[in-house]
Amino acid sequence: MGLLLQGLLLFAVCALPAGGLDFQPGSKALGQSVFVRRSDVVKRATHIVKRSLPSWLAESHHHRISRRSVEQSDSCKQHQGFQSKLTDNTHSFIFNDLSGSVSLAWVGDGTGVILALTTFQVPFFMLRFGQSKLYRSENYGKSFEDVTSLINNTFILTEFGIAIGPENSGKVILTAEISGGDGYRIFVSSDFGKTFTHLDLPFNPLIQISYNPENSNVLAVLSSRNELWLSEDFGRNWKKIHNMVCLFKWGRKNTIFFTANQNGSCSERGMLDLKRTTDLGKTIKIVASKIFSFGLGGRFLFASVMTGKGTLRMIHVSVDQGETWNMAQLPPVGHEQFYSILAANDDMVFMHVDEPGDTGFGTIYVSDDRGTVYSKSLERHLYTTTGGDTDFTNVTSLRGVFITSVLAEDNSVQSVVSFDQGGEWVPLRKPANTKCDATSKDPDKCSLHIHAAYSIAMKLSVPMLPLTEPNAVGLILAHGSVGDAISVIKSDVYVSDDGGYTWIKALDGPHYYAMLDSGGLLVAVEDNGEPINKIKFSTDEGQCWSVYVFTKEPISFTGLASEPGARSMNVSIWGYRESLISQYWVSFTIDFRELLTRDCDDNDYVQWLAHSDDISDPNDGCMLGYKEKFLRLRKDSVCWNGRDYIVNTQPTPCPCTLDDFLCDFGYSRKENSSECVEQPDLQGKVLEFCLHGKEEKLQTKGYRKIPGDKCEGGEMPQRKEIDLSKRCVSDLVSPELQVSVSAKQRFTLLIYLAVVCFCACISQIFVCLYFLQTDSHSSKSVAVVLAVVAVVLLSVTAGVIFVRKYVCGGRFLVHRYSVLQQHVEDNAAEGIDEPLDTSHTPNGKIEFHDDSDEDLLE
Repeated sequence: MGLLLQGLLLFAVCALPAGGLDFQPGSKALGQSVFVRRSDVVKRATHIVKRSLPSWLAESHHHRISRRSVEQSDSCKQHQGFQSKLTDNTHSFIFNDLSGSVSLAWVGDGTGVILALTTFQVPFFMLRFGQSKLYRSENYGKSFEDVTSLINNTFILTEFGIAIGPENSGKVILTAEISGGDGYRIFVSSDFGKTFTHLDLPFNPLIQISYNPENSNVLAVLSSRNELWLSEDFGRNWKKIHNMVCLFKWGRKNTIFFTANQNGSCSERGMLDLKRTTDLGKTIKIVASKIFSFGLGGRFLFASVMTGKGTLRMIHVSVDQGETWNMAQLPPVGHEQFYSILAANDDMVFMHVDEPGDTGFGTIYVSDDRGTVYSKSLERHLYTTTGGDTDFTNVTSLRGVFITSVLAEDNSVQSVVSFDQGGEWVPLRKPANTKCDATSKDPDKCSLHIHAAYSIAMKLSVPMLPLTEPNAVGLILAHGSVGDAISVIKSDVYVSDDGGYTWIKALDGPHYYAMLDSGGLLVAVEDNGEPINKIKFSTDEGQCWSVYVFTKEPISFTGLASEPGARSMNVSIWGYRESLISQYWVSFTIDFRELLTRDCDDNDYVQWLAHSDDISDPNDGCMLGYKEKFLRLRKDSVCWNGRDYIVNTQPTPCPCTLDDFLCDFGYSRKENSSECVEQPDLQGKVLEFCLHGKEEKLQTKGYRKIPGDKCEGGEMPQRKEIDLSKRCVSDLVSPELQVSVSAKQRFTLLIYLAVVCFCACISQIFVCLYFLQTDSHSSKSVAVVLAVVAVVLLSVTAGVIFVRKYVCGGRFLVHRYSVLQQHVEDNAAEGIDEPLDTSHTPNGKIEFHDDSDEDLLE
């Protein structure tokens, strides 16, 4: 039995709206895909060769910032005597069952309630046999109570997870299959899991039940027959909204968007209708047709629309919930390329455009505030075609910061960072306490490279993605290496306390890590493949680490779990122990509250100016149009921020400079320069684009203000959008517009052709009459014939110009048909996409098929 369980053992903390994690022995991945060490790491290292920094990624002079620090001895001394304090506040719990998996879910914010669902199942042909046990904790996992009786000892389906209600509603849904195959039922709780009520479903669910983000009593789900069902009373009564629904998403203000096919097949995705209901299914409106896929990000609604003969697609964007649409006006792309929406908030969109062929890289473009006009941001952006892995990361701890990877010409991978929302990208500075590794051409000149989703997909020894939290200002924890390229041999843990400007090497080797107390406390557990009994912690943002032995008997480590939001003081170490005949789960929960013996007061905080190293310089620290001063905890202060801690910021507007502007449409930055120059393929061409059915001409000096930038006055490059008073076709997704425009075009064209034919016939009749009257003036006859031919040719030429100008479009159509990369939609009904991470699953991996004709719109 022990060997059988060892093969089946899995610890998975569900990805839930309230936050969650996934663990597995072998990979021990926290919120990530399965990770297993491979024996060919050294062999693969031969593919990373020495290289120098490309000139177009030279470091900007604006990014020379000094790290704020404290003497390590000062902060380390304050940890003295921690062993006894932590020993008294370490709580272990043993789960006495033979389950092969455990799912954790935090119910509510700050309630201390955790649900643990253990499951053991064995597939047998087409049947599944198994059992489930439900445990509940009210003290952040220090102890658990077996509450399996509340669910009538029913086997809960782990693939549907533990569905936790939004905000602090206390609602929980567990989905079960009735024994004997007689349907499905749900167990619902409205009191944080204290009691459960079972309700039979009138359908078989296909995916996890989804909450309305603004009203947790309203639920929606797809059935196995692709029917959309809705409940307005927390699952007690259900009504069918629509048949043959392929995908649905919650919008804002009770809005539901979904794609459907009247032909009864979701495989014909290019023929889907995008529909919308704003009154929970009472009325339904078709807002777009010929849809392949759709997605939501910030205030933007995206649709991938089939066009032409059905072989190409193009992106349309709406900012009014589908009432009006505009095509994404992107610079020229080939038909074999794809687009991927990397991120979107209320201000702008990051779009990846693939290079022709299977290169594994492309270009990042950023949009204007309408989501329609795009400018080049970063070339050679790493984005694999075989696995859909990109390292694009939003640093939530500091405004406007993004980190990603580029693929060099020698196929080595390098990390770059943008501090101004994609306006400029530079390498990450080498940490002061490190040396360049073997990949460096010059041992004194190299940079830091961050391991993210691509490294995890390559099975490198990287257990976690980079970690940032909005309430831990400036803090980033990440695995990385120092050299000319990402090292496949070794990864260490690095910490930045200023949003990525400066870094220190914090821990040797790979670790699991977590933030507690809004970044006032960092914890880490080493991932060396061996049983563990130690946890490391730091109270000075990673400069000094103390080691605590939490058990004398090591456990096989499976994951580090803490309440989402980084406000808790409790962390749980999960693992298992095994005997000769069995294995059993064990958790150790450590409460660090007694380590921080006092609450923080005003003297524990110091003013910190973001994006700056000189708080007294009136011209320093401006980013995206304003400065931000924060009150941050002193590194040498060992105190408790508390759950009520609020990030205190003081914004100050700045005068506009060129740093507040992106390169406009058709322009890109020169190497080693902030100057925007016109793209060679667009030089001398009139820049026109179509918005809301009106053609506009762009007059620009090459710059446009970064969306969301708040600068005032100062330097303002000239930019005009001139209404040409011409109608154009920008909304090809609306069924009504498709019909009306198409009919109008056909009618206009027929009228014109009728006129041309009439003129030609009159000319022929004239010629015939002329020749009947006389045949003696041959020279005049030839002249007349030539004149008639000239009239016909001029008519045809005018017709061609007319059709091209008023039927096909303007003089230079800046929008291009495109083929887009698509996120797998099987699990897409997850609620509203995160405003700045619309394309990534919780593990940071983008999942899609190997071919490049899919659309990534989530």
